Amino acid sequence: MDVEFIITIFLIGFIGSYISGLLGVGGSIINFPMLLFIPAALGVANFSSHEVSGITAIQVFFATIGGVWAYRKGGFLNKTLIAYMGISILIGSFIGGLGSTHMTEGGINVVYGILALIAVVMMFIPKKGIDDIPIEQVTFNKWLAATLALIVGIGAGIVGAGGAFLLVPIMLVVLKIPTRMTIASSLAITFISSIGSAVGKITTGQVEYVPALIMVAASLIASPLGAYSGKKINTKVLQMILAVLILATSVKIWIDIL
Repeated sequence: MDVEFIITIFLIGFIGSYISGLLGVGGSIINFPMLLFIPAALGVANFSSHEVSGITAIQVFFATIGGVWAYRKGGFLNKTLIAYMGISILIGSFIGGLGSTHMTEGGINVVYGILALIAVVMMFIPKKGIDDIPIEQVTFNKWLAATLALIVGIGAGIVGAGGAFLLVPIMLVVLKIPTRMTIASSLAITFISSIGSAVGKITTGQVEYVPALIMVAASLIASPLGAYSGKKINTKVLQMILAVLILATSVKIWIDIL
């Protein structure tokens, strides 16, 4: 391990965690490809997909903690929404994780691609008036939220992702949750769903602890900074950044599949 290695891993973790706090996603959408390709291209490390998934599982856990902490004041964390969707996605991800053992790698990739495609379509549906609702007057269908989170959890468990890239559009489009509340609550829900993933990776020995610790340090700095930035950026801009990020992810997935 040398200085170049530490700087490279730290910067990757910083970028992914900043985006995590800014947009309410776990950050693995960004960190997974960056960790897989950038260290190898620079000649500082060569991680396998299993090692990368283990490192990002730990990074997402700490990045979401940092983001939630930054949003703890201001009323943007909807505790009822977090409870219903968080418990459901945790159950779903456990079911999906067990089910994935009976699927081929190609089948898993197709599930991931379909989820990403649905998320893209939803992000480009007009979301008029949701940010005009005062946060204390926000209501939603609790059982619809729980059911959708369960479905997302099953899909996320199959592909080994946090599911936030699909949770966010569901909360915006279907449940009509204002953008900043969606981002804050999504971070908390993703934190809950990441607990099982992080524990699973640790207990099965899939975590490289040195790069994981560097990523954690970056996460604890960058995720709150991203959350603070997210509070100041226009909600329409945040929605557009999210849409572009999810679209890019979807394109990459389908290129890999086809």
